[in-house]
Amino acid sequence: MQRNKLTVLDYLRHGEPSGGNRYRGNGVDDPLSEKGWQQMREAVAEIDGWRLIVSSPMRRCVEFAEWLASERGIPLQLEHDLREVGFGSWEGAVREQLMIERKEEYEAFHRDPVNNRPPGAEPLYDFGRRVHDVFDRLIDTQPGQHLLVVAHAGVIRATLGHITQAPAATWYRTDVGYAGISRFAQDWLGPRLVVHNWRPRL
Repeated sequence: MQRNKLTVLDYLRHGEPSGGNRYRGNGVDDPLSEKGWQQMREAVAEIDGWRLIVSSPMRRCVEFAEWLASERGIPLQLEHDLREVGFGSWEGAVREQLMIERKEEYEAFHRDPVNNRPPGAEPLYDFGRRVHDVFDRLIDTQPGQHLLVVAHAGVIRATLGHITQAPAATWYRTDVGYAGISRFAQDWLGPRLVVHNWRPRL
């Protein structure tokens, strides 16, 4: 990579979905709530200069990405591998119910999310591999560009782990708020985290 080539990727988590506080992996495809739309519009209002929008195909991401691409005249690219991690039997489950009804399973997952996956869940290493591949591919194909990536909390955690070389077992120790932005940059020295979980209104 040339020394003057700085590639910037802003990863934007989707806003609040409809349907309440439940586990949404890649098996639950709820749209954004009205509040979620507002959160995302506010998140991007002060940022400009994106040359490409890349989005997960899931409704809580792609419907906003399509709107923003049309509103600003920016090309849109869908990436199937940016969909959220699969949560298996936890898909659609309310967190509070899991904490009560499957307490040991829930606590085991949070102690070790690599080896204590929910039944039928996507292996965390497989998830990380596909997410990391998207980041590396965007860096390779969009040198020197400023991109917006609309994705999920798990995708942002896995990307953060990729950049900082943090083991997968630690990824869930990172908060990623609705409509939070994490900025990654890469130049000839390699990738780095610039900002994490930035939101215009907390």
